[in-house]
Amino acid sequence: MTDLFSGHPDQQVFDEHRRLLFSVAYRVLGTAADAEDAVQDAWLKWSAADRSRVADPKAYLTRIVSNEALERLRSARHKRETYVGPWLPEPILTGGDASETALAGESVSMALLVVLETLSPLERAVFVLKEVFAFGYGEIAEMVERSEPAVRQAGHRARAHVQARRPRFEADRAQQRQATERFFAASSGGDVNALMELLSPDVTLWTDGGGKVRQALRPVVGATTVAGWFAAIGTVTYQGIEPADMRAELVEINGAPGLLFSGPDRVVATVTFDFDAEGRIVTIHNVANPDKLRAVADGTRHDIGTR
Repeated sequence: MTDLFSGHPDQQVFDEHRRLLFSVAYRVLGTAADAEDAVQDAWLKWSAADRSRVADPKAYLTRIVSNEALERLRSARHKRETYVGPWLPEPILTGGDASETALAGESVSMALLVVLETLSPLERAVFVLKEVFAFGYGEIAEMVERSEPAVRQAGHRARAHVQARRPRFEADRAQQRQATERFFAASSGGDVNALMELLSPDVTLWTDGGGKVRQALRPVVGATTVAGWFAAIGTVTYQGIEPADMRAELVEINGAPGLLFSGPDRVVATVTFDFDAEGRIVTIHNVANPDKLRAVADGTRHDIGTR
């Protein structure tokens, strides 16, 4: 995006909070492009504001970006409801706090972002601001321009909804990385048996091609079917890319180890995993819509910590 911040006298204050603003907007929206646009709009409003009356720039800027994100999310809802196939969040490469803090990594995981898609826009914003960034309900009420009782009610609904649909296991990053490396080796070698050992019997594969590339329009369920799907990667031409020209690398995606698949001239897919308490893969999210791969294709690593 065009950098509108360079050289502006208020750039330093804004830049101190720019990472936080992107982190909030991305979790509310689930897309990097929209989050960057929300941050840019926040800058425009910040630069036009009477900052002599701003006592707390962090809270003020978070309020602006939260409202921008809310408006964008409301307008995006119809498009997501009419989307071709499953709608998955836009993956991002991560680093910094996301790799060091369990909360930061969990709160930006593909699995949680998928659950957040089922909340109302207000519930999602309140959940992100309260549960991830630890703002108080009074602060959040000002940020989203609602009464504090309404915000508390939305927060309680959102927390109960997320807890019911997103069981939390103690994430062992070393175990996750090892399983991801084994999955990478097994899929690269077409080893169905090795893949089966890594998958939960009722594993579910969600694929997002957005109608732009050929992908499954419904979830693929069961270890045998999912293992066969990935074992075939090294033997078939995909989007015009011969198996010999397809490369994969292990990278950090949305706060956890994942796989990035590329051809000679473009990124073609990301694959991320969700694990059960025994360390088996229970869910796989495969994003192949080229419109959603721009954030990973440009190589930018986002520090999406919670401070």
